[in-house]
Amino acid sequence: MKIFEQNIINLYGEIGRQWLDHLPNYVAQLANTYGLSNLKAVNNLSYNYVLSGFQEAQPIILKLGLDIDGFKREAAALMAFEGFGVVQIFSENTGLLLLECVVPGMSLKSYFPEKDDEAINITAKVIKRLHKAPMPSTYAFPHIKDWLTTLDGDLKIPVQTLQKAREIRDKLLRTAIPDVFLHGDLHHDNILQNGEGWLVIDPKGVIGEPAYEVAAFIRNPIPELLNHADAPNIIHNRVTRFAELLKLPLQRILDRCFVQTVVAWVWAIEDGCDTNYFERTTRILVDIQRLISR
Repeated sequence: MKIFEQNIINLYGEIGRQWLDHLPNYVAQLANTYGLSNLKAVNNLSYNYVLSGFQEAQPIILKLGLDIDGFKREAAALMAFEGFGVVQIFSENTGLLLLECVVPGMSLKSYFPEKDDEAINITAKVIKRLHKAPMPSTYAFPHIKDWLTTLDGDLKIPVQTLQKAREIRDKLLRTAIPDVFLHGDLHHDNILQNGEGWLVIDPKGVIGEPAYEVAAFIRNPIPELLNHADAPNIIHNRVTRFAELLKLPLQRILDRCFVQTVVAWVWAIEDGCDTNYFERTTRILVDIQRLISR
């Protein structure tokens, strides 16, 4: 809870403090309005206040936050992915989402590290299903090229790393393959067990090429992956396996991973977070590139 509160204050300042102070009363009001009961905050809160509970006998998730545009985009993405492996959305309002609660809800993070190959196989199947969704026409989702403009400007990242990321970005954009509708942040904690199958939560909703989708999974879970002694080999195996399972060029996956990791590094700087993880990940990706190039 302390990390969540600090994140909100770091991002929103006094507005964030006031929102946090009002949160208990707000939750009580919403429980009355929507007929919710047994509301309990989930573990590992980060930038949104997420509670599990019930609406009558229906298990639900209540998600609250200050990123109003982000909530609207997530709601639109869930509707665009409906029928292709995402949770159901019951209601959406300003800074509020009422969602299906996945049961039992265990995430793929529980597969790390002992069952990492199985997690890769599950994620590949999830991606294939997601990418069958038609391109949405009712909401103006961003394109990944819009996200990648964050690499421009004066950034507190080593010049060599930043220049490499910009060069790879530009090469990828020049040689782009057909776009699909992407989740945009498909890491372990966003893939949850639903009975005998798996459902996806928290889509960002972005247009781009399929290779972009695997990058978040490949560098997660944070920080457990890089705390593992065999992290470089785990990352290398993931790149190789996704290339095989999704029939994507291995080099393109590796390039997407590098660029996306540097973008995440920039976002961490902007959010006032520790950037060490992303710096270390870029070094591992460079080492894998050298190994592949031999």
